[in-house]
Amino acid sequence: MAINLATKFLPYVDEKFSTESKKSLLTNQDFDWTGAHTVKVYKVSTSQMNDYKRNTPEGMTGSRYGVVKDLDATTEEFTLKKDRSFTFVIDKLDSDETVRNVQAASALERQVREVVIPEVDAYTYGVMCSNAGQKAEPKALTKTNIYTEIIAGNNALDNAEVPETGRVIVVTPDVYVLMKQCKDITMETDIGNDLRLKGVISNLDGAMVIKVPANRLPKNFGFMIAHACATVAPTKLEDYKIHEDPPGISGSLVEGRIAYDAFVLENKAKAIYYHAQAAEQTTPPEQETDQ
Repeated sequence: MAINLATKFLPYVDEKFSTESKKSLLTNQDFDWTGAHTVKVYKVSTSQMNDYKRNTPEGMTGSRYGVVKDLDATTEEFTLKKDRSFTFVIDKLDSDETVRNVQAASALERQVREVVIPEVDAYTYGVMCSNAGQKAEPKALTKTNIYTEIIAGNNALDNAEVPETGRVIVVTPDVYVLMKQCKDITMETDIGNDLRLKGVISNLDGAMVIKVPANRLPKNFGFMIAHACATVAPTKLEDYKIHEDPPGISGSLVEGRIAYDAFVLENKAKAIYYHAQAAEQTTPPEQETDQ
């Protein structure tokens, strides 16, 4: 007998994603993935501006508006590559049937919190950093230069005409310590409760600041400034089941499956600015000397 947990637990698991993970602030769900694992995004080029030829010169051919050119229409195709699963058993000797069902629900919650969410987060942040349209020269961050480097990142997004509202600064806990030690940084902490529930801890230079554990970020991560328009991160929770006494097992067999991915749009990649620390940087923030 198989008990389908999707209806009962899927809303709860979705809630875990929204409360435990912070990637929803950095990504979007702009495309419809329902019933499909692949979507195509069309990109159309633009035409240059011309001087209107009000008085057509003798011998001129073509339009007064300028030379007619074809626009290039290309596509980006995104296919979900991550199709992941897990399974475990709760043996009959460990508990009775009622307790086993409770244990299965608790185990599912723990699996999502401690295994699934960290994996999805790490993969998504890795894709964003690798495909960032703007990258700083790797440099060790200190309490002296952290503000200057963040301002430089925000300036790069300004020059790329990235929307000013909705930007998010991602830092590790160690880098956040540097920010608090920097005498030039005064962070706004008057954050709405809805944003606090999503993980926003402050506001700096018009951008929201969030902390992400270092083990969910690429090695030598410094900080990242991103706008959600750049990254599409679909997550499909497809199936969670408990099988009672399946062949070969005396007890409950729990199985789960999740399909997800993350894609940075080519035309919006400049909405991500990534600053990696120099590889040789090993000095903890608290050991830094004043300059």
